[in-house]
Amino acid sequence: MTEFGDVPEYLLTVEGLKTHFFSRSGVVKAVDGISYDVREGETLAIVGESGCGKSVGALSIMRLVSSPPGRIVDGRVLFDGADLLEVSESQMRTIRGNRIAMIFQEPMTSLNPVLTIGKQITESLELHLKMQGAEAQKRAVELLEMVGIPDAPSRLKQYPHQFSGGMRQRVMIAMAMSCNPRLLIADEPTTALDVTIQAQILELIKNLSAQLGTAVIIITHNLGVVARYADRVNVMYAGKIIERGTAIDIYENPQHPYTQGLLDSVPRLDEDRKRKLESIEGMPPDLMNLPAGCAFQPRCKYAIERCVEETPPLLTVGDGHTAACWVTAGSTSEVGA
Repeated sequence: MTEFGDVPEYLLTVEGLKTHFFSRSGVVKAVDGISYDVREGETLAIVGESGCGKSVGALSIMRLVSSPPGRIVDGRVLFDGADLLEVSESQMRTIRGNRIAMIFQEPMTSLNPVLTIGKQITESLELHLKMQGAEAQKRAVELLEMVGIPDAPSRLKQYPHQFSGGMRQRVMIAMAMSCNPRLLIADEPTTALDVTIQAQILELIKNLSAQLGTAVIIITHNLGVVARYADRVNVMYAGKIIERGTAIDIYENPQHPYTQGLLDSVPRLDEDRKRKLESIEGMPPDLMNLPAGCAFQPRCKYAIERCVEETPPLLTVGDGHTAACWVTAGSTSEVGA
């Protein structure tokens, strides 16, 4: 096992990660064997419908899955070469918020309503960077100014309810970036924000990433976000990654019918305004009772008999581009599960 601080090929490597939720009714396979990697300084997008396992996968990396009922049952999460699933809880606490930071979906439920913004920002500085008093306050002011919050010294004394939704999200970004993390996980960072504020928040994350050299995982269902900000993309369905490649690969040459369906459902400025938007028929599968074979085949217009009988692995369809589909995959060389 590599010690923290060594420089492996990838900053983060997820191998065969499985996170299940156990209930009296059965086992929900929320994340069912996903594998991917993240390079230093790059932006990776994880895309898919609600309930496909995007957020659970991110929480698994941070070891924040509620137990019970959730449990990480298999896999490895290598960060700086060390397996985060094997380190002690005390070691994990030194990593969270310091080396790896996370922006959660809804800032109003993530921020403590009875503590001032200043207290919540300086808490991380005191814990991880050992800053105290005036030094921590000064750094907190710098962080608020960095994320574009005006009159930062007085804002430190205010409470979350005194901020707008966009400003609260900026505070969350300031808290996440306070210790200059090497990896930032942004879980639907623009949920419930209007379009203009969404663009500002995403530009802010992009600029801070470039400025500080931080790698970013963006979890989203918004394909517009992917097109503008991501270097590489993982498309998830029913707890699995069913296609991965560069953003250009995914947009110009989608190989999985589900990815094609997602793209067809988005309006485009370069196409006829009279074109009817397509929809993906049917409903996402019950993760407690997944169908045999490919989980997408009940909704897929291209499904063949093999799709019903066998679950396709990720197959090579181009340079660095893979898809889990028997019909559209251009090769039969297995690269992952």
